[in-house]
Amino acid sequence: MDELRIDALPELQRPVLVAAFRGWNDGGQAASMAVGYLVRAWEAERFADIDPEGFFDFQVARPQVTLVDGETRKIDWPETQFFHARPPGFDRDVVLLLGIEPNVRWRTFSGHVVRLAQDLGVELVVTLGALLADVPHTRPAPVTGSASSADLVQELGLQLSRYEGPTGIVGILHDACTGAGMKSASLWAAVPHYVSLAPNPSAALSLCRRLGDLLGSPIATDELDEARETFITQVSEAVSGDAETQAYVEELEQRAETLGDEMDVPSGYSIAAELSRYLRERETGNGGHSGPSEQ
Repeated sequence: MDELRIDALPELQRPVLVAAFRGWNDGGQAASMAVGYLVRAWEAERFADIDPEGFFDFQVARPQVTLVDGETRKIDWPETQFFHARPPGFDRDVVLLLGIEPNVRWRTFSGHVVRLAQDLGVELVVTLGALLADVPHTRPAPVTGSASSADLVQELGLQLSRYEGPTGIVGILHDACTGAGMKSASLWAAVPHYVSLAPNPSAALSLCRRLGDLLGSPIATDELDEARETFITQVSEAVSGDAETQAYVEELEQRAETLGDEMDVPSGYSIAAELSRYLRERETGNGGHSGPSEQ
């Protein structure tokens, strides 16, 4: 049985693949929120998935039990799904990949994604991610971008990635794209570390806007705009109750005013530290001592 399960291979025009994975690459759930929003907003059609059986440790990424109509029990497995859409105003199709970072066999997993992209004639793979950073929630989330080659860097107005250190499935997927001769780029949003546990529509909004710039067509983001305003109001109310946190946020705001839109790509140290934190939280959250996994 093929682990890559295709219902029907769509015929697409100059497609771009946009991918996001829940997990370490998804601070504040911003990347997965962005792609999930695009699936809904563009009324994208699901056409394929990857069987989770060979890629997840179900004691870590536990299936979830839900009730249908309050009676029938349904098991929801960790999913990696593919959708396709022709967004309004675009002259090309977009393939959307929404999944969870697998636990094992990353090279095989990435190989499935690349093989499907090749079969569809994908011209560019774009991954979305988000990492925790020293940024205020009251400002638009900064987004940095990098690409796989110097030519693509110049073409898209991005940066050549110089990162060294621990990586996640996003890094492995880009390596697989490079090995297959496919163009790839990566967009990363900065998420305030002091509000890392809450879903962050502000960072999702910034990712969608930057993605639109990269693809040459604006993306309608009305729903995310409204969600961002609500998010800022709620976080500001919570922060105002703690004088120390309030002072820290004001310091970050002043720093943001000074730096403007400039922001460095996360350093190897910061990404390594974030990976260590994520692994510690996953261990305590899935080791039977502190409740079930969020995945």
